[in-house]
Amino acid sequence: WSSVVFSSDLTCYKLMRSIDDMIDDYKAGNSDLTLEKKKFFTGKVNEWISCLDKSSSDDPLIKEVIDTVTRFKIPLKLFHNFAKSMIYDINNNGFNTYNDFLIYAEGASVAPASLFVHLCCLQKENSEYVSPPFDIIEVARPCALFSYMVHIIRDFQKDQLNNLNYFAIDILKKNRLIPSDLRRMANGEPITENFRNVIKEYYIRAEQYRVKTQKEIKKLTAKIEVRYLLSLHIIYNLYLQVFERINISESNFTMQELNPTPSEIKTRVIEVIDNIKIH
Repeated sequence: WSSVVFSSDLTCYKLMRSIDDMIDDYKAGNSDLTLEKKKFFTGKVNEWISCLDKSSSDDPLIKEVIDTVTRFKIPLKLFHNFAKSMIYDINNNGFNTYNDFLIYAEGASVAPASLFVHLCCLQKENSEYVSPPFDIIEVARPCALFSYMVHIIRDFQKDQLNNLNYFAIDILKKNRLIPSDLRRMANGEPITENFRNVIKEYYIRAEQYRVKTQKEIKKLTAKIEVRYLLSLHIIYNLYLQVFERINISESNFTMQELNPTPSEIKTRVIEVIDNIKIH
């Protein structure tokens, strides 16, 4: 990556990460947020996003983000979508339906992924950055959702122990489960067949997004610089590597099982690089 584009990516993610961590860290130690805390966190998120809209702030990080958004023509819609999801997270514990999850993911996962794609696909004309000539959100959505589904399966145990549940209630109910069943399994009780069926449903949806991801990356092959194309391939393959380790019928769905070793990750990255060189 060019150093200026890489720095812009770090700046925007720093803000998004600080907001997300503020909420998740509090939820990890407190299963329920008081009304007072909900108002406080919601106010903080709205305050940050309002500063971006006004293009003014006394906060050094916000100032840096404003400058970055302006210079690199980053759509403010991405930050608004992200903020909506964070506010949902503040005021809700989980998702009643899978559709609720998809709406949430549009900000929590698709927005950061779209930012990444935007920076990868930037063009430069007369020393000025120009936005990509296509809808970056449409391009980013499949990979964002694929990676999010992989995250949910891989991080099942960790999330449950941190008072977080990303499995939609309607899918749990369809398989005769409730959230407390998941908590017990995360704490060491045997994985039930019903929960394996839930994982299977998420796995099938992830596979659909995976196929769409490959198609979107292929479309970009002739449109962006090789160094940025390589970044997209590496990210996709690192999630694919976890996805390939999911054994629906036998796994206990722990991070220890599903995370590849550093050596395996290194080997996969080298394979991706070699494949890009060949083509």
